[in-house]
Amino acid sequence: MEYMLVFNETAADNAQGQDPATAPAYWGAWNAYVGAMYGAGIVVSGNGLQPPHTATHVRVRNGQRQVQDGPFADTREHLGGYFIVNVPSLDVALEWAARAPNTATGTTEVRPVLQMPPEGPGA
Repeated sequence: MEYMLVFNETAADNAQGQDPATAPAYWGAWNAYVGAMYGAGIVVSGNGLQPPHTATHVRVRNGQRQVQDGPFADTREHLGGYFIVNVPSLDVALEWAARAPNTATGTTEVRPVLQMPPEGPGA
């Protein structure tokens, strides 16, 4: 079964990846985790994301498009990246989520991937 692991990290955690003094440990932990997932053969796809200040949020209200650059002011965590993994059960997906470096201070959401019927949506 496929699950999406969604990695949310704090601004302080993300800053560690940008600081030359802490970046080696930050990226080393992520490289080890991602390497373990690839080594286990469970990765279907995934990507890290650029820092939150590069984000653009779009919403439509009363037929008008509204665009906001950067993270929302009240956000304590932001989306740092994701992986789609193919594992036998939710329990196994949760085990992998718990191993992510961000779980000590942020969260990792685990969500089943929606399997569309062969005829398409609404069929």
